[in-house]
Amino acid sequence: MTGDFAAFAGLLATRIYLCRPRDPEAKGLVERANGYLETSFLPGRTFTGSEDFNTQLTAWLAIANRRQHRILGARPVDRWEADRAQMLTLPPVDPPRWWRFATRIGRDHYVRVDTCDYSVHPLAIGKKVQVRTDTDEVVVTLTPGGAEVARHPRCWAKQQTITDPVHARAAALLRGDYRHHQASRALAARQQNTATAADLVEVEQRQLDAYDRMFTLIEGGGGQDEPEVS
Repeated sequence: MTGDFAAFAGLLATRIYLCRPRDPEAKGLVERANGYLETSFLPGRTFTGSEDFNTQLTAWLAIANRRQHRILGARPVDRWEADRAQMLTLPPVDPPRWWRFATRIGRDHYVRVDTCDYSVHPLAIGKKVQVRTDTDEVVVTLTPGGAEVARHPRCWAKQQTITDPVHARAAALLRGDYRHHQASRALAARQQNTATAADLVEVEQRQLDAYDRMFTLIEGGGGQDEPEVS
């Protein structure tokens, strides 16, 4: 449990119950509600965004909550007033509506939120940033400093790549500058190698038979003549 989540629970005066891992029975009530939405509300529907999803869900709940609930033995709409009577009033300060995390920007200058990748200005490559996201936006700022390096509308589709055209152009310019710099360094290295080769001192090279004579391998070697044989 993170500090932000604990602060959120404290603001709403709620208690947190942590379920044990690999224990689906402990959260069956939540899973049954999610399964009901997946099988009764989602099939055959398309959504243009979070606002469209909430609009369609509100219209559907107006029908679903008027049906007789087998477990409750009543209609959910008939239980609202009793539930509201047991609820606390909302705090005077609105709770934060965003989720945040810190990361370091890699060479591809993208950050991942859920299953989607969002571009970041390439000047932030290698730097630490804070990613803040809610139901509407994804905002990326440098830490420290707080300078904004990305802002995107939140994408609710799966496995999408969202690229700001400004970030794409900046990355293309930086790649061009890098290639030009690399070519300049390679040219300077070749010129340096050529100059070094031209400055080398030539060394006299002996004939091979000079070494043979030096070690008396042929006639006249070692500066002495071979003795005559009578």
